[in-house]
Amino acid sequence: MTNLWEIEQGCFDEGIELVCGVDEAGRGPLAGPVCAAAVILPPHLELPGLNDSKKLTDKKRRGLYDLITEQATAYAIALVDEKTIDEINILQATFQAMEQAIANLKIRPQLALVDGNREPSPDGVAVRCVIGGDGKSASIAAASILAKVTRDRLMEELDGTYPAYGFAVHKGYGTKRHYAALREFGPCPIHRQSFLKKFYEKEAESAGTLG
Repeated sequence: MTNLWEIEQGCFDEGIELVCGVDEAGRGPLAGPVCAAAVILPPHLELPGLNDSKKLTDKKRRGLYDLITEQATAYAIALVDEKTIDEINILQATFQAMEQAIANLKIRPQLALVDGNREPSPDGVAVRCVIGGDGKSASIAAASILAKVTRDRLMEELDGTYPAYGFAVHKGYGTKRHYAALREFGPCPIHRQSFLKKFYEKEAESAGTLG
């Protein structure tokens, strides 16, 4: 099993004491915000089952969410809505959420470990990218869980406002049920128009072919 503290320990060995992990959830969905979290954990904190949020069951993620928020040295979560995603594109919206999460930490980190190969530009905080970081770094794994659970809960709430789309089930991702609802009802206010463009282009092509 991967030692999730190896990357952080390397930072500690360099004299970097305050390290935060940063990750996002919701880059791919057709609806809803993108969410990012930044987490500073006490060194070598044991969180049983901690891993990349995508490899955990929903129940396990939610249990770890509670443990992380109770035991983290500091954490912050930020959301960027679908209108901003449409205005500045999903990559820039993701960076904005990450930068906001880092800025909102009650303790300023010396270094941010960010999942992926593209880095945001938080004010006054150095950044290192870690490809596949949510499965290699305890701090990033913790951030991935906070971001995922926060966004899932929000989409479940929004399902009550827009019940026709099944957001509580698919969380805004492009499933058969979601596409069927779009065909029947059209988009709702939380849909990302920039993400629906290709879908509607294909629908128009299909209608033209059938016609």
